[in-house]
Amino acid sequence: MTERFDVPGSLEGERLDRAVALLTGYTRSEVQALVEAGAVTLNGRPVPKGRRLVAGDVLEVLAEPEAAGPPGPEPVPVDVVDADEHVVVVAKPAGLVVHPGAGHAHGTLVNGLLARFPELASVGDPARPGIVHRLDRDTSGLLVVARSAGAYDGLVRALSAREVERTYLALVWGHMEAPRGVIDAPIGRSVARRTRMAVRSGGREARTGYRVEREYHDPDVTLVECRLETGRTHQIRVHLAAIGHPVVGDAAYGGTRPTIPLDRPFLHAAGLAFRHPVTGEPRRYELPLPEELAVVLARLEEGAEGAGRPPERSGSGLGGPRGGVGVADERALDEVRERVALEQRAHLLGDRHPDLLQHAVPLAVVVLSEERGEGPSTAPRMSARVISAGGRART
Repeated sequence: MTERFDVPGSLEGERLDRAVALLTGYTRSEVQALVEAGAVTLNGRPVPKGRRLVAGDVLEVLAEPEAAGPPGPEPVPVDVVDADEHVVVVAKPAGLVVHPGAGHAHGTLVNGLLARFPELASVGDPARPGIVHRLDRDTSGLLVVARSAGAYDGLVRALSAREVERTYLALVWGHMEAPRGVIDAPIGRSVARRTRMAVRSGGREARTGYRVEREYHDPDVTLVECRLETGRTHQIRVHLAAIGHPVVGDAAYGGTRPTIPLDRPFLHAAGLAFRHPVTGEPRRYELPLPEELAVVLARLEEGAEGAGRPPERSGSGLGGPRGGVGVADERALDEVRERVALEQRAHLLGDRHPDLLQHAVPLAVVVLSEERGEGPSTAPRMSARVISAGGRART
């Protein structure tokens, strides 16, 4: 396994070990072990972990950290929002990995949960006990964990049936073309960089709903609320980057820029709602932005007020009381899906014959978005557009 990274300008002057950790998702200690083993090179040569980088340098990671066995209890702090004998709702901070895996053998949320709730060890997958959904390492926010076998089965069924409501706040670069929409594009592991995901043919179905909350200028960024209709790895980050609006601070998907210095993606799981898997009682939780993200928004607000240009706010919802897509909208989306399927046969051929994949046409991203009617009627209507992975629109 070899991963190659061109050092962006935003990481110039950064230590090698910290930059590799940001780019790969590995911990600093794991990166340092790889550096000591000669498995990280800079411009083709092994270098010390503290070497400062220059924009344009080429980093190569030649191996992965060693995987560990089943997790055990460790003294990892866990912020419990709510708990009963069947479920635990936690507030995960950025920087904390949910469960052990390649590159993260210890110090995870699961290790901390096992120390506080030992019975979790027998719930669900032994490698990730109690875990029914995840958050990326550098994403903060709400997470529900099963504490009993019955709760585990019930939550897995509810997630599969898309009955669990998960809402996120993200700050993205640029301004969205429509105040609300649904991004529909399959996601799979990147062929070029195995620690990353990408919109690609043969990937798993993935849909992300979004609604514009506020727009800011100087720099041009937008606060959006996102709702997961599926739960793929890095889904929101990949989908937003695919339509040309990467998440601010997201080094892995092109979201780092000097105008807003942030060492984590501005992505926060702010809302969680589900029916209790045993009692059927509705549960709803909300979690404010952590301080490091709230400070960024406060500065944007101050800048807008100082320029005499208040941030623009959207009053639209995501289709219905709390989001989703209506029946008529589904028909519009299905029509575009059929057209895209016809146009992408070359991609499907490439999947069946990997030697042809490099010649396949670019995979499209389908966006179902709201538009205002013209003439006497100003009622919103839904339109479907096809956007290439490079961000070019075609109607």
